[in-house]
Amino acid sequence: MVKTKTLPLLALTMGEPGGIAAEITIAAWQALRGKQELVFFVIADADHLKSVNRQCPVKVIENVSDAENAFPDGLPVLHMPLENQVITGTASPDHARQVIASIDTAVNLALSGQVGAVVTNPIQKQSLYQAGFTFQGHTDYIADLATKEAHAANPVMMLSAKDLRTVPVSVHIALKDVASTLSKELIISQTMSTAQGLTRWFDLPRPRIGVTGLNPHAGEGGAMGREEIEFIEPAIREMQGRGLDVTGPLPADTVFHDEARTNYDVIMCMYHDQALIPVKTLGFHDGVNTTLGLPFIRTSPDHGTALSLAGTGKANPSSLIAAIHQAASMVQNDQS
Repeated sequence: MVKTKTLPLLALTMGEPGGIAAEITIAAWQALRGKQELVFFVIADADHLKSVNRQCPVKVIENVSDAENAFPDGLPVLHMPLENQVITGTASPDHARQVIASIDTAVNLALSGQVGAVVTNPIQKQSLYQAGFTFQGHTDYIADLATKEAHAANPVMMLSAKDLRTVPVSVHIALKDVASTLSKELIISQTMSTAQGLTRWFDLPRPRIGVTGLNPHAGEGGAMGREEIEFIEPAIREMQGRGLDVTGPLPADTVFHDEARTNYDVIMCMYHDQALIPVKTLGFHDGVNTTLGLPFIRTSPDHGTALSLAGTGKANPSSLIAAIHQAASMVQNDQS
């Protein structure tokens, strides 16, 4: 991936204009502007940003290469004007075209090597659905953009906070559908993508991977379910045969405590809440969502649009700042 001459260059997306995206982006710039660790710009409406915080100097840039010079003195903005008025605290399908275009622009900049990474601000999916958006969310849409440009993509959602990384093998599906969705092939595919991403972007040549069971006590030898026997254990054996450092199935009720989790660089979990509860418990305000399996780096704060906090001055930028730091670190570690 391309970097600026001395610093990682990151593109931030607009996110939902009615939410806290503009506030936390400004706060992140204020926190990072003087540290000379990285440079970022945001693809958003410059006038909207000014209205959110009139004390923040906004620097409209014509080219992404101008961001480094602008960054110390003002928030660099690649201007993407909104067509309708923003109502603070309200998500609206009226902004969907620009929200999506902001993502498109960031992805194209990453695929063309003009930026080192993309950091996506939270979107309100329901508003996008009302405007005709047909993808489940950010990640599916971004993966589709990559494949349209003839890049391979097998997106994997990795959550991190403190010293813990987790990946849900199955993601946004009903709990009752998890067992029928899981398979040996899916576990292997998601774990292989995770291992490749950790090697490329996290300086982990042979990551230590833990794999949880699905059932209580990892099935207890079949007494509490046979999913571990039928496809989790066979997946682990096959990956071990391929040379991966994989351990499991591990009981999910004991693998996340302080001592146990130090044995693993990442823990593959069987469903959404099994992966997200420990991460959000450890670092609710500074968790990061990283998408592995893409041809470029993408991170995001691990929270939503927080419409109820918009305009109150109470929005916490810590998760976005952590996502920016993680993206910059990944750029610097890139082994491609």
